[in-house]
Amino acid sequence: MSALLETIARIRKEVCELHAELTRYELVVWTAGNVSGRIPGHDLMVIKPSGVSYDQLTPEAMVVTDLYGTPATTIHSEDGQTITWGNPDFSPSSDTAAHAYVYRHMPEVGGVVHTHSTYATAWAARGEAIPCVLTMMGDEFGGPIPVGPFALIGDDSIGQGIVETLKNSNSPAVLMQNHGPFTIGKDAREAVKAAVMCEEVARTVHVSRQLGEPLPMDQAKIESLYDRYQNVYGR
Repeated sequence: MSALLETIARIRKEVCELHAELTRYELVVWTAGNVSGRIPGHDLMVIKPSGVSYDQLTPEAMVVTDLYGTPATTIHSEDGQTITWGNPDFSPSSDTAAHAYVYRHMPEVGGVVHTHSTYATAWAARGEAIPCVLTMMGDEFGGPIPVGPFALIGDDSIGQGIVETLKNSNSPAVLMQNHGPFTIGKDAREAVKAAVMCEEVARTVHVSRQLGEPLPMDQAKIESLYDRYQNVYGR
């Protein structure tokens, strides 16, 4: 098997297995939500098939597309082989165009996740950023979780909003207005972690606001927390 085929098989397996984390942490319902992963070194990505229940997902069902969201029917491997690819029984997620746009415009991103997790989506429905009032947020997000513009599914408008919102932010998460959270990471696992953490802080800050106004954090302390967590902690 060529190195490219081995890589595709590995990413398909990883992306498939990571969808179980979305259900484990109750970030999705029915078939909503998706994980994707970039194929390193190639203009390809792997994403959840559209309309397939989480308990029916398999690595073979994960759809390979190019970075414009078109299913990859042939792939040219590094040894010159032309490989017929794709499964006609499955179409890529309806969010594929958004994921693909992110990969095209943020080359450092290796994974993208979209959920409709309850608390984060509630903040998105209000069009309100989640303020950085927890050390956990300083660590993981380096500031508030920002709100992206309203955009409809169907083209890459959502992807454009994600990129424009996150390109000048430390946050790996964005709350697309009236829609829900999208998260990014250096790989699919990091993007899933960001989705889990996004929902956790959305819930905690919401609860805090029921008790009163959360205490703000000094920006210098947020920056110190973020630097330590990203560059020292666990390294």
